[in-house]
Amino acid sequence: MNFTAAEESHCGSERKSHHSDEMKKNLQTRLNRIEGQVRGIKGMIEKDTYCDDVITQIAATQSALNSVSKLLLEGHMKSCIVDRIQEGDLEVVDELLVTMKRLMKK
Repeated sequence: MNFTAAEESHCGSERKSHHSDEMKKNLQTRLNRIEGQVRGIKGMIEKDTYCDDVITQIAATQSALNSVSKLLLEGHMKSCIVDRIQEGDLEVVDELLVTMKRLMKK
């Protein structure tokens, strides 16, 4: 299937996002921090840190990941979902519902 340049940059065509550079930097910063938190948890386990302290750090890391998910979901809904609905692609609503169910399982 051949896409025009405009279609190729669209979320749904090749399933790529189109985040601003500012948003990408924000997400990367958050994910780098989360990566550090996970390494810290691993270190806590290696040092036999008290279980409750480790669990607290795991909860903080899960919260940080949830924040990243919320930012991505908001951007997805405001851009990709809106664009695809405006183009008449209503199947995207079912896709969004599956994604939201997946997020709500947590």
